[in-house]
Amino acid sequence: MKRPKLKKASKRLSCAKRYKIQKKVREHNRKLRKEAKKKGLKKRVKKDPGVPNSAPFKEEVLREAEQRRLQIEEEKERIRQAKKEERAQKRKKEKEAAVKEAEPSAKKARTDTTANNSAKRSAPNKNSKQYLCSELNKVIDASDVVVEVLDARDPLGCRCPQLEEAVLLKGGNKKLLLVLTKIDLVPKENVEKWIECLQREFPVVAFKASTQIRDKTVKAKRKRIVPSNEVFDRSKGAACFGNECLAELITAYAAKTQSETTLKVGIVGFPNVGKSSLINSLKGMMACHVGIAKGTTKTMQEVHMSKAVKLMDSPGIVASPSNPATSMALRSLQVEEGQETVLDAVNTLLKQCDKSQIMLQYTIPNFRNSLEFLTLLAKKRGYLQKGGVPNTEQAANTFLTDWTGAKLSYYSKVPGKYSFPSYVTDTVVSEMQNGWDLDKVKAGNKETLKSLKFPNMASSISFVSKGPTAGLLTATAIPENQPAAAREEQHNSENEEPEQTEELHESEELQKPQKTVKDKPSQVHFQSAPIDISLSTVYTDDAYDFNTDFK
Repeated sequence: MKRPKLKKASKRLSCAKRYKIQKKVREHNRKLRKEAKKKGLKKRVKKDPGVPNSAPFKEEVLREAEQRRLQIEEEKERIRQAKKEERAQKRKKEKEAAVKEAEPSAKKARTDTTANNSAKRSAPNKNSKQYLCSELNKVIDASDVVVEVLDARDPLGCRCPQLEEAVLLKGGNKKLLLVLTKIDLVPKENVEKWIECLQREFPVVAFKASTQIRDKTVKAKRKRIVPSNEVFDRSKGAACFGNECLAELITAYAAKTQSETTLKVGIVGFPNVGKSSLINSLKGMMACHVGIAKGTTKTMQEVHMSKAVKLMDSPGIVASPSNPATSMALRSLQVEEGQETVLDAVNTLLKQCDKSQIMLQYTIPNFRNSLEFLTLLAKKRGYLQKGGVPNTEQAANTFLTDWTGAKLSYYSKVPGKYSFPSYVTDTVVSEMQNGWDLDKVKAGNKETLKSLKFPNMASSISFVSKGPTAGLLTATAIPENQPAAAREEQHNSENEEPEQTEELHESEELQKPQKTVKDKPSQVHFQSAPIDISLSTVYTDDAYDFNTDFK
């Protein structure tokens, strides 16, 4: 029996089994001796006594016997070498035959590899900006209704003027519809103001996507698990709000068009605004892959919502490098592509927020700069490296994920004096609103806001929006590298803005010790002070007099 954690089984036996084996062996040996005795066989072969000493010419006989033995060994060695050479020749012939047979297949394999290499070279790079722009243009051209998904925490920053203008210039009765997602992370008053502001241009639908949609197999396995508390189920993100209103709106518009082909609805927007989650919520199953990381969707994907409606998922809009640093940190792929570090993105976001609200949200004490904030956050979350050193990079990734994902509650205020863009005129507004049941949209938004639980203003972070984010729709408009002078001017302009968090730049911190090193003299002279150690310098007032108590 093989015991656990041992390579070999144990050879130990019980005494009864060992004695039984020994008895069997004795009986077997006794039987063999009897049979040999009957046959007349001797047990041992007698040893050759050799040449006796009394024999004449003993030395010559032994020498001849030794020579015969050497001759026999040489003959055996010669036969062994001949067989070895024969086997070598046989292997060589077999190898040559195999090479001749394999020559045509090798040529074929070589041609196949060259064809595969050429195909790989001709295949486009799905991570390139040119490819993402081409896929986005495919969705815009093929869609009858373009749904621009906006993050309710910063709706104005999620709008792309270039995309909206391109949709309006395409013609062909294309409609533009705005959808506010992640409304559960914004105070209710702020959502109502944004809906009222954006409705003056295009129809707006409030939406909260479900974050727990799985594929059919997992859904079937967990069908028996029903949450007893509906509020608990909603808090976990399983519920979806606004999907019925949006689905009925699109289906009604498809019925009004009365076209034989299906209505194609393109879902567009910046990365991580919830495009794929919107499609999954409308479909009711995992149709598009979603993820926390930005830029998960790379290609156009078609999903049939019904017989009359087809949804088209698109990659995120490529942000222009001319945008402010805050917009680039939230909506570009610079961090994922390695063009910007995570620490720089966190430093940029902290400048746009109130310091006290950040401290309350993450329950950390006062901090002076972004590095100290990340150190405190790493200690708070337990992100420690070897030796107990805080892992600031992991803390920075967590902070950035909270801002871009559906976790952190922050909001941006509606501008007091908001004017329409130049491409939005009264005729465009009336044309975009024509064909939609606006009363049904308002009723659906009111029902969505009524049934959803919103965070308070005090528990949310106030965020300063930088306005609409410029996007790139053509490959020719993408600059390879931003000039260093432009980056420095942008960095200087950002430093001139008032900072609410009172952060100190790392460059300034590094310059301070350099100045002290330069001003430091080459030699240090200590001035000696005379010390008087005489008894007269000792004060007797504090001394204890024993004569007062002991006389």
